[in-house]
Amino acid sequence: MTERVRGTGAGPVVRKVARVVLLDPDDRVLLLHGHEPDDPGLTWWFTPGGGLEGDETREKAALRELAEETGITDVDLGPVLWTRHCSFPFDGRRWDQDEWYYLARTRRADAAPGPQALTELETRSLSGLRWWTSAELSAARETVYPTRLAELLRTLLDEGPPPAPVALAPEIV
Repeated sequence: MTERVRGTGAGPVVRKVARVVLLDPDDRVLLLHGHEPDDPGLTWWFTPGGGLEGDETREKAALRELAEETGITDVDLGPVLWTRHCSFPFDGRRWDQDEWYYLARTRRADAAPGPQALTELETRSLSGLRWWTSAELSAARETVYPTRLAELLRTLLDEGPPPAPVALAPEIV
């Protein structure tokens, strides 16, 4: 999660983000467990990913963020599945993001090795990761982002990737 760039104009700068829907050979999806840095009781699950750095492409950012946050580098990066705009409070400020969700597959069937290169903010706000089956995700009572991830994953597993990226409804928290 690279810090949002502050704009000099009237409105906020929208942060470009690449996220990864990483599936293992059993079609489980890897999610990170995060929390508000000053309130570890306020938690949620989300896909690996983060902001672009410099002139980095979204594809490169997706792979870099996945490696930094999970230690997983042996992946086949697929197409963009979904796009979404989101805006949320986190660590005392508002984040506005334009997110692209890439499909990726790994041949790993074991646990992820874990974070390799976290930022200071990520160190204060990440508390683990785990593989989820579609059924576990559908039954989850915890907050998951994007909020329709269980439904989106089921559709992805049943129908395969969409022919073109699907624009998800904006999520403003």
